[in-house]
Amino acid sequence: MRSRNFKVRLLIGLAIVAFAFIQKCNSKEKNKYTGRVQTINMTSDQEIAIGLQHAPQMAQQHGGLHPNNQYQAMVDEVGNKLVNNSIAKDTPYKYDFHLLADENTINAFALPGGQIFITYALFSKLENEDQLAGVLGHEIGHVLGRHSAERIAESDFWQTVTTGASVGADMGGLVSGIGQQTLLKNGRGDELESDDLGVLFMLNSGYNPQEMIGVMEILKDAAGPNRVPEFQSSHPDPDNRIEKIQESIEKYKNQ
Repeated sequence: MRSRNFKVRLLIGLAIVAFAFIQKCNSKEKNKYTGRVQTINMTSDQEIAIGLQHAPQMAQQHGGLHPNNQYQAMVDEVGNKLVNNSIAKDTPYKYDFHLLADENTINAFALPGGQIFITYALFSKLENEDQLAGVLGHEIGHVLGRHSAERIAESDFWQTVTTGASVGADMGGLVSGIGQQTLLKNGRGDELESDDLGVLFMLNSGYNPQEMIGVMEILKDAAGPNRVPEFQSSHPDPDNRIEKIQESIEKYKNQ
C-alpha cells in the first residue's frame, strides 16, 4: 500500500512538473526591443496596470514625493529626453519619473510598465546631469527589457515545480533553493542588460556614458566594506558592472 501511494504521489508530482515546463514553453516570446527570448505571462497593458496600481504605495514607502518642483522638473526633463531619443519611445509603455522624498535610502527602481523612481538620497549625491541620465537610463532599460514581468513568470514557474517536487518526492526545499539561486543569477543579468541599454540611451541623447562609472562608485561607497557578496545578491558587484559598462561604451562608440 505504501509503495502504491508513493507511485501515485510520484505520478502526480511529475504531472505538475510537466505542466510547469509546458506552460513555460508556451510563455516564451522574443522581446522586439532587445532581441532576447524571455518567459513572459502577461501583456504590456497588464504591466502598465500593475505599475500604475503600485506606484502610490511605493512612493508612500519612501516618504512620498519630494516637494521641490525644480528638482522634479530636472528628473522629468532628463528622463523624457532619454525616452524621446531612444527605442523607448516606440514601446507601448508610459514613462513617468518620480523623485522620492527619502533622504536615507540610496536607490532607484522601476515598476513594470514605465513607473520610474529615484530617491532624494541618491539624487543628492549625483554630481551632474549625465549621472542622473545614467541612473534613469538604467531604469528605462529595466522597463523596456520587461525584467519585472520576466521575474514574475520565472517565480510562478519555480513555485509550480517546487509544488510538484514536494508532492512527488519530498524535495520541495531542494528545488526551491535551486530556483532562488537561478532567480538571483537572472536578476544579475537584468542589471547588466539595463546598464548596457543605459549606455546606449545616454549616447543617443548626447550624454557622457563614462559618468555611469561615477554612479557605480556612489553605489559602491553606499554599500560600504561589508556589502553582500555577488553570489548572494540580485545585483552584480559594482566593480564588475564598471567593467561591463566600459565594454558597452566601446561597443556602441564603434558602431
